[in-house]
Amino acid sequence: MNAPVSRRSGGRAARHAAHTAPLAEHLRPVRPGLTGGHFAPLSAADLDRIHHAALAALEQIGLANAPASGIRAMTAAGAILGDDGRLRFPAALVEDTIARANRHVTLCGRDPRHDLDLSGTRVHFGTAGAAVHLVDAATGTYAESTLQDLYDATRIADRLDNIHFVQRPMVARDIPDPREMDLNTLYACCAGTTKHVGTSFSEAAFARDALRMLHLIAGTETAWRARPFVSNSNCFVVPPMKFALESCEVMEACIEGGMPVLLLSAGQAGATAPASIAGAIVQAVAECLAGLVYVNAIRPGHPAIFGTWPFVSDLRTGAMSGGSGEQALLTAGCAQMHRYYDLPGGAAAGIADAKLPDMQAGWEQMCSNVLAGASGLNMVYEAAGMHASLLGFCHESLILGDDLIGQALRCVRGIEVTEDALSLEVIRATCLDGPGHYLGSEQTLSLMQTDYVYPNLGDRSSPKEWAERGQPNLIAAATARKIALLARPSTARFDPMTDRAIRAAFPIHLPA
Repeated sequence: MNAPVSRRSGGRAARHAAHTAPLAEHLRPVRPGLTGGHFAPLSAADLDRIHHAALAALEQIGLANAPASGIRAMTAAGAILGDDGRLRFPAALVEDTIARANRHVTLCGRDPRHDLDLSGTRVHFGTAGAAVHLVDAATGTYAESTLQDLYDATRIADRLDNIHFVQRPMVARDIPDPREMDLNTLYACCAGTTKHVGTSFSEAAFARDALRMLHLIAGTETAWRARPFVSNSNCFVVPPMKFALESCEVMEACIEGGMPVLLLSAGQAGATAPASIAGAIVQAVAECLAGLVYVNAIRPGHPAIFGTWPFVSDLRTGAMSGGSGEQALLTAGCAQMHRYYDLPGGAAAGIADAKLPDMQAGWEQMCSNVLAGASGLNMVYEAAGMHASLLGFCHESLILGDDLIGQALRCVRGIEVTEDALSLEVIRATCLDGPGHYLGSEQTLSLMQTDYVYPNLGDRSSPKEWAERGQPNLIAAATARKIALLARPSTARFDPMTDRAIRAAFPIHLPA
């Protein structure tokens, strides 16, 4: 027979149940748009010096290889085309562009619940990259990534609370035709999630085709333009200091079509960018400022993300090292420059050089994700799932990354110091009149959910409990969750009439 429950213990149980009930969105301890900016590796003087060095690079060196349309737009705005074919940008033009650029960008989700406010130092984590392999966590093997793999990754990300947006993380290697690959990538991402989607296009004509598809998904062109739920990840430069012709033409088509653009400068320190961290930031800032001039010369105020995205080399080999401490610092420094200009910005973090989701992957992913978020980076791209310096993507690692990013976001949130948080009265009551511990206090119960973050898969049990439960394996747990998530139907799939219209207009490879 069970022992009777006292009123006191029954009341405590009721309070415990109330305190552990699901929270309203604004009370969750980690959520999209937490304010970062507590970490600042660069001083105010450092920021000024980087800014002036970038202005000097634009005015004295400039960028080569702009398309004719870009030259017309930028020279009309005040850029100067030299006899050597390079566009140079007077400091006054750049400063004026910074002053009038759009700094109130919201990236829309198909579901408004997933809208991302990029103002200030609000932080959002998501996927990105162009991995060409899917990593099998069970066998440790790499296989060419397929459209189905991409669709599955998008469906998984749609269900993960700490993945706030989905930029295409893999290339559909089973679709050789570039146009069909671009269109099917867009279809798979939008069919898998109602969060904001980012993708790229190989040619301007493909971007225009994609816009027609997006009009069908949105219902009308007007509806799409009112709430564009896809952005163009655009490598508009080929570092060092050259425009990328076809990507610039794609960017112009996307701007015309009302699609936000990510101005992505992805030099590699020691290879296509200076080896010094400060120098790599200078070049990335200069290139993105040129992109900002480009965008605003075509359409003033068009939503653009300042995508300083430099990578790091292992200077012993020249290979990329996305999981290094230098990469974490580089990304944090770029985030500070975004804050310096008060412009919405994005950069890369969370990349592992490790080939599998192991201890190396954990330290590499956590280091850069925490520093990026704590620096106030608006859009933290490639934050989960990426291995082998962007060559491989792993579904299990994406799921484990959701736990990891939850802890990173708790670091972003920081420490609140209020009269209640200082806890003097709680200490007094506990020590002078109470039980000498805080386990059952009202404050402890009230803070269980609002201040503390608990992993979904991370194991915090004692060794004895862990052994009694069969020594559960983290990778196996992630695989089990992957299977469970993919067994659920996608809530992002289009209604039958829309899907038929898309399939009638475009060669869609995913089964209906």
